[in-house]
Parts: sequence; structure tokens; C-alpha cells
Amino acid sequence: MDQRDDLTDEATYDRVRLGRRTFLRLATLTTASIPLSAPLWTATADEAPGPIVKPLPEDKFIVHGTNAETRWEALAGVGDLVPADRFFVRNHTLTPSLSADTWRLRLSGSGLRGAPTAGNPVEFTYQDLLDLPAETVTARIECAGNGRGFFTSQQGQTVSGTPWRLGAVGVARWRGVPLSTVLERAGLRRAAVDVLPQGLDPDYVTGGVNLGPVRRPLPIRKALKDVLVAYEMNGEPLPPDHGFPVRLVVPDWIGIASIKWLGRIEVSDTPLVSPWNTQFYRFFGPDYPSDGELLGPQNTKSAFELPWNGTLAAGRTHHLHGRSWSGTGGIRKVDVSTDDGHSWHRAIPHGNGSGWQRWSLPWRPTAPGTYTLRARAVDRTGAAQPGIAPFNTQGYLFGAVVGHPVTVSAGR
Repeated sequence: MDQRDDLTDEATYDRVRLGRRTFLRLATLTTASIPLSAPLWTATADEAPGPIVKPLPEDKFIVHGTNAETRWEALAGVGDLVPADRFFVRNHTLTPSLSADTWRLRLSGSGLRGAPTAGNPVEFTYQDLLDLPAETVTARIECAGNGRGFFTSQQGQTVSGTPWRLGAVGVARWRGVPLSTVLERAGLRRAAVDVLPQGLDPDYVTGGVNLGPVRRPLPIRKALKDVLVAYEMNGEPLPPDHGFPVRLVVPDWIGIASIKWLGRIEVSDTPLVSPWNTQFYRFFGPDYPSDGELLGPQNTKSAFELPWNGTLAAGRTHHLHGRSWSGTGGIRKVDVSTDDGHSWHRAIPHGNGSGWQRWSLPWRPTAPGTYTLRARAVDRTGAAQPGIAPFNTQGYLFGAVVGHPVTVSAGR
């Protein structure tokens, strides 16, 4: 079997493709010693008045600087697809203002026939993509840091990064051109092993160091399998905050792989790295190697479609609604506890489980007081939510059962 067949998940890619020696050698080249492509666009004050363009009403979002997470109560009564007006936003810098008329997708590198350079790339216009055969997929995108805040609030551990609760996730229907089609049209060589998609948002600067545009490599096997170069979200052109005019959608991989505002793709016949798979989006901590460990698939999570510290009336039947999802398989079952985990009841599934599983459970609290609700899911591979999430310093992939506080008031 071709070794590349093993490279469609992130952990295997890290272990098989790179290996420790190759990784350490390449990781030293991810900053100043690797010349970055010249920027295709630079933000100005007029073009970029703020990090996020769309309205962020308090009843739909919790704002974290350049990011905004969906409030779960805003999804009550919503089907499997999250409308764009309440889909979470993860920005490293800000949402750029781009024109479909002047946008170009530029491909270069040793993995293409003729090895086109960054200065003389293969180009696709927006109309070129619209003219290619299209596909539509329903896929979930989730930030690797989703749930990070619970490392601190629930487990008492200090981690770095945006303190998301569970709202950095969303499911949408995406339409676009398979990345495999774009690569083949650009002249893909059999020797190609990696692609490095790059966004058109402004360079990311941290600690006084300019790390360049957001970019993260994919193995060619994953790129050819199911990655979409998307230009529509839920039947409409991509909104600016979600990647207009074009973004990647990389099913089952962490959200950073689904590069927004896609502008360049390097195709290489040697392994590629960037700060986004060497410095970030790796597990670091006492239980990991000194150079860290690349994140694997998203884990299993569950959330209630209720306000945090919300209030319910005693003596009435309430239908608790929520959603569960997994990066390794569809959801097999969900159990819900209304007494902080002392007893559990099987939730009722709803919908077809596309992207995630919606569920509900009737609950009639008899007495006023404070209660802790918990939901735990098991996916079809048997991956279940643990009581405690393994610690890592950057707070990635929190998948433990979350205690959701509510207050039950005296009924009228």
C-alpha cells in the first residue's frame, strides 16, 4: 500500500510524514529563514474598521477580541445548519475586504509540472472556479481550542489562548470545487507530497515576531480525498467573516486547516511546515515530547442549547435540548444528567445526525435551587467523553463532560 494512504488524519501525518528528525530540522525554518510569499493584499484603516465585519448582538455571541463564539441558546429551534448570522468567527487578525473581481488563487511549487514559482504561478479567477464542476457538502468546522475555558473554570488548570466555552463550532452546507480538481488543473505531479494553503488576512504578529500569513500544510492524500475549495455557505456566497471570496473546508480536521480567504497554495514534493503546525496546534505539556505532538481528530463533545446560568421554573416540564458531535464518527448515544452526574437518562435523538446529533430530554424540576446539568456522548467508534480532559498548555481539544449550571425558580 502507498504510504500516503496513511496520511489522511493529522496525528498519522505528523508521525509518518515528518518524523522527529525531519520535524526538528524543518521547524527551525518556519520563521525568518523561510522567505514568505509577497502579500497579495494589505489592510488599510478604511478597509478594516474592526476585526469582525458582521453584527455581533449580545444574544447571539460572546466576543473574545478578534473572535466571537456562538451562544448555544441562539441555536434553540435551529436545524442542523447554523445560519451565517450566528456562526462563530475565528480570526487571527481581522476580516479582510476583498473583491471577487480582482481575487486570484495562485498555485506554485515543486509538486506541479514545470515547478511554477510564487512570482509566476498558475492562476485561477473567481469565475474560473465557478465554471468548474461543483460539489456540495455538509461539514462541521470547529476551532481546536473549543472548550478551552473549562480547563481553567472546571479543572483549575492554567492554559493560554481564547477562553472559549463550547461555541467555537458550527455546521454549514458548503459548495465549491474539490481541491483535487484544482490541483489536477494546475498540473499536479505524482511526486507531490504536501500542499500549503495560505490566507489573505494580514500577517500574524505575536511577541514582536511577524509569523506571516496564516498557513498550514496538508498531506496530498487528504487534499485529494475530501477537501473543498468553497465559495458558498448555506446557499449564499461566503460572508466576509467566513472566507469570502473563497476558503478551504477540510472535513474532520481542526478548524485552522480550513483556511479562510484562500489566496495561495504551495504544492511541494518535500514535506512542508509552518508555525501553525510547529509552534501552535500541537500538544505541549508534561505528558508530551519536548517538541510537542500534533493534534489528532476533533474529539467528542456535547452542549445544551441553554443560557449559561439560565433560569427555569419549578413544577413545569422543560424539554432540554442540545447537540453532540465527534471528529471520528457519528454519535451513537447521548445520556443526560440533571443532578450533577448522580443519575443519567438516555436523550432522544432528533434529525439525521448530519454534522452533529441534536437531542432532547424532558425534565420537570420539582424544587427551586441551583442544578448542574451534564450531557455525555459516545460516538460510533466508541469514543466517549471523559470526566477529565488531558492537560496541555495551549488548551486544545477539551472533550470532558461539561457541567452546565442552571437555576430553578419557584413556579407560578
